[in-house]
Amino acid sequence: MLKIFNTLTRKKEIFKSIVKNKIGIYVCGVTVYDLCHLGHARTFLIFDMIIRYLKNCNYKVNYIRNITDIDDKIILKSIQKKESFVNFSNRMILEMNNDFSKINLLKPNFEPKVSNCINNIIKIISNLIKKKYAYIGKNGDVFFSIKKYSNYGKISNRKINNFKKKNIFHNSLSIKKDFEDFVLWKLSKKDNEPHWSSPWGEGRPGWHIECSAITEKYLGCEFDIHGGGIDLLFPHHENEIAQSSCFNDSFSVSYWIHTGLLVINNLKMSKSLNNSLILKDVLKKFDGDVIRFFFLSTHYRSPLEYFEEKIKKSKKSFEKIRKAVLFLNSGFFSSFNNFCNSSIIEEDNFHSAMKNDFNTPKAISVLFSIVKKINFFKKNKNLKNVFLYSFKLKELVKILGFFTDQNVFLKDKDINEETLKKRNKKKSIALFIKLRNKARKQKKWDLADSFKEKLLEFGVVIEDKSYKDLK
Repeated sequence: MLKIFNTLTRKKEIFKSIVKNKIGIYVCGVTVYDLCHLGHARTFLIFDMIIRYLKNCNYKVNYIRNITDIDDKIILKSIQKKESFVNFSNRMILEMNNDFSKINLLKPNFEPKVSNCINNIIKIISNLIKKKYAYIGKNGDVFFSIKKYSNYGKISNRKINNFKKKNIFHNSLSIKKDFEDFVLWKLSKKDNEPHWSSPWGEGRPGWHIECSAITEKYLGCEFDIHGGGIDLLFPHHENEIAQSSCFNDSFSVSYWIHTGLLVINNLKMSKSLNNSLILKDVLKKFDGDVIRFFFLSTHYRSPLEYFEEKIKKSKKSFEKIRKAVLFLNSGFFSSFNNFCNSSIIEEDNFHSAMKNDFNTPKAISVLFSIVKKINFFKKNKNLKNVFLYSFKLKELVKILGFFTDQNVFLKDKDINEETLKKRNKKKSIALFIKLRNKARKQKKWDLADSFKEKLLEFGVVIEDKSYKDLK
């Protein structure tokens, strides 16, 4: 049975979906004010792995990931670039999608922009004001009153009276009731700022409210999984729980999943800290599967320190798996589905690791044990087990999202598509001849005939000899 560590309860829990065999999952997406960095890649690649595994467990997954396309930073960048915020954000979204395709990320079922959900945001804010959970500040902005929500701090384990008061408190006190209150709607302060009409004046939404509006629209008040980086735990997810719970008493997320930070020089990788590695630049040195392997080699909840030597070592390790998969991608394995239906203990070990809170380091160690056995069986010419273990390896690596792009086998400079086809054909013919002769020696005539038919597909005609001629 699948167990997931739930940030809300701080323990592993047996996973059970609200609706049988169906899962609703929401992951906080990118604020598109710049190119994506490697920290973004880790978060979304981890959830890509999780979603792929849930699908492998025969769940029908409804995956929602938002795009924050309106934000103070986006406005500032668009002004600096002398573009409209729409053109600028759309350009960044195209860059994001291009980068994500190179690391083999599945596309969400829905990926709504915040700017397309303004009416839903206004609906929730209006409801919160009506219920006295929100109020209009002295500057016209709308704020959520944290003290009105008694369960504030339930996921971050922070108490209101323990919040550190900042020096700016006396300045903010003039516009809102309490320092901890956060903005739901900002009035436009300048004529060139993007804005929308609302009951409180021309303005734009605050950051936290957008996720509450989008989950309510696409998943309803109850859904299975909410995810994001651990840096979003507070205040973003705490605020989201508060406003969603006050808007709808039935709001509930069964499992909160948070990924560990990607760190560099002991600091969180972040654009604001000016220490981020642009994903596009890293992809010039390492392909998407190597980056995926680097991330999945560490448990998703653990912090991961990046330095280039470490990912270079990951590349060398991953080449062992790549070579094994390259061998079995020769084109003849599709004919052996029935032949390879047998189970192996490594297959069970792989799924045991994945069902224990997606323990990918353990699962990857299982892949290497399979590679080791493949090499042993090849050396000892045990073709049956070579087929069996190679076939299982190919199945398991795809569950983790590796080799989803068939062109991955052409990335070696010494391999092009034409030579690969020739190489595969030559190997296939030689192998089928060997297997057919072995089957005839064992008097397995039906199996021998099936190999003969397969050779015909390659344009090879076999003239049968008597059994004694094979001795």
